[in-house]
Amino acid sequence: MRTVKTTVGIAVLALGIAGCAQPPHEHAHENTVTVVASTDVWGSVAGAVVGDHATVKSILSGPAADPHSFEASPADAAAITDASLVVYNGGGYDHWVEDVLANHPDIASVDAYALVNAGDPANEHVFYDPAAAKAVATRIADQLAGVDEAHADDYRANAAAFGRQADALLESERSIAKQRPGAAVVATEPVAFYLVRNAGLTDRTPPGFASAVEEGDDPSPADVAAMLDLINSRQVAALLFNPQTETPATKQISDAARRASVPVVVVSETLPEGTDYLGWQRQTVEQLAGALQTAR
Repeated sequence: MRTVKTTVGIAVLALGIAGCAQPPHEHAHENTVTVVASTDVWGSVAGAVVGDHATVKSILSGPAADPHSFEASPADAAAITDASLVVYNGGGYDHWVEDVLANHPDIASVDAYALVNAGDPANEHVFYDPAAAKAVATRIADQLAGVDEAHADDYRANAAAFGRQADALLESERSIAKQRPGAAVVATEPVAFYLVRNAGLTDRTPPGFASAVEEGDDPSPADVAAMLDLINSRQVAALLFNPQTETPATKQISDAARRASVPVVVVSETLPEGTDYLGWQRQTVEQLAGALQTAR
């Protein structure tokens, strides 16, 4: 499992200097409740819960962002320590948040990975599981209800509404399993592990290839050759491709898929422009279902 390289040590030392700076907020509201999320994915989930009752700041956002190589700044660390609630992925994915929180255990936080995956450390990309997002929304509402009792009912109602939409999304994923049970796919990185699992697909990515990419290493020539063989012989129905961590090896795989007319489904780690969490995941599920239908 790849961990994020950070400059948190520098950031923590610089808090005394940066603590007075007020980082820009994504939503401008005149209130004292502030939620800081590690990425815009979790910021979107938090935003659906808080409505207009709190500010939400996502430290890492935009389709060009690469969470794996992100380095926290002193201002980022200051934003975390000043927050009413911190929402992060956990599981080593956004290790820079965990480092700051370790030195400030009194800060209220929601760790998505620990919340839904304590006994099943299969994959850190829990944001690709609607059930995980639903659980995080519920926990955010519970945490904020204690901080801002006046709006507790609103927080919980918003979380419940989000949860219903997440349930519908999960059903859409499971419907793929009924239409194409066990369909084979490969992935340039196991970002969409939970989507693949929920959809009942078979991931035929060579383990060595997946492990190397996840660790930030170059896959071996043998593993690249194995991936190319699966694609060129059309033994898989689709390629799941993460453009945010593109390397020469993964580009070679995606180029081969397009030449072989194997559908390529983009699976990103931050929100595309103009979307929220639910819209982003719906689009991904629709693209996957369409790709599998085309391959059929």
